[in-house]
Amino acid sequence: MVQAKPAGTVRLGAVVARNPVQFQKGLSLGGFLARYGSEELCHAALVALRWPDGFACPRCGAREHAVLGRRRLFQCSACRHQTSVKAGTVFAASKLPLAKWFLAIYLLTQSKNDVAALELMRQLGVRYDTAWLVKQKLMAAMLERNRQRPLAGEVQIDDAYLGGEKKWCEGGKRGRGSPNKIPFLAAVATREGRPVAVHLRRVDGFTKEQLGRYARASLAPGARVVSDGLHCFAALAEAGFAHTVIKTGGGPRRPTEPAFAWVNTVLGNVKAAITGTCRALGARHTARYLAAYEYRFNRRADLRGMVPRLAYVALRLPPTPYRTIVPAEADG
Repeated sequence: MVQAKPAGTVRLGAVVARNPVQFQKGLSLGGFLARYGSEELCHAALVALRWPDGFACPRCGAREHAVLGRRRLFQCSACRHQTSVKAGTVFAASKLPLAKWFLAIYLLTQSKNDVAALELMRQLGVRYDTAWLVKQKLMAAMLERNRQRPLAGEVQIDDAYLGGEKKWCEGGKRGRGSPNKIPFLAAVATREGRPVAVHLRRVDGFTKEQLGRYARASLAPGARVVSDGLHCFAALAEAGFAHTVIKTGGGPRRPTEPAFAWVNTVLGNVKAAITGTCRALGARHTARYLAAYEYRFNRRADLRGMVPRLAYVALRLPPTPYRTIVPAEADG
């Protein structure tokens, strides 16, 4: 999702090495259709992902079973319990064919800048509300998976916000105190000067309590963190992490600091992608949208493997009914 340009001026005709992550082939549409282009192929893929060692009854653990009818119900030969590959998962109770679910997974994982629900509607051939809900459920799965991945090593961290500009132009309060800003935390782990993984985490506000909670839950032991002088970042040292403070000027004209090069690059790309693709999003949905960018970035080195990986995650999370999404409006 984010790659910096090589430093210095490139002369006309000069040969520049191509970043292998950026130029990987990924999974072509033809390759996707060969693997997941029918309902039967998608069902077989889910069965292999859910029960890699063969079916095991969720009630008694027995393996002998029969597959019944068009619904492909697995009936245990020991206790007669019936289940399906979708039962108890993100796919549960959905009337949408698995082939369309897999196409949604493909479009969401292979796109660099996200896919708007309106575009997803057209690609899947479904109603807008259906496309929007499918997207929200898959992003919720990304959000849950992201929580299991702490950052380690050298970590750049910064406070960030979405929105706020319009009301300021109309005379509202400028800066961090703007009431219509949506705060989130951006952190980038680096190795040998290159980004390894990112966190884009929605927070209620930038307080020592919020930052301490994030650090204890989301930073690996021994992580070394660099931040600006915002007061709440003192919680990082209090949580036991090595913390370097580099004070910078405030506001949009603050000087560029090399120590924050990657976190600034990530923030610029994420905000540009949200503005360009989704245009706007509701505050209550922000965590899921940020989670989707984080999920894609952290797995960008294996585009081909992202489809089965997200399907695997969706199989291991409980159902996400409409009421748990609680949309204020269908955005993005």
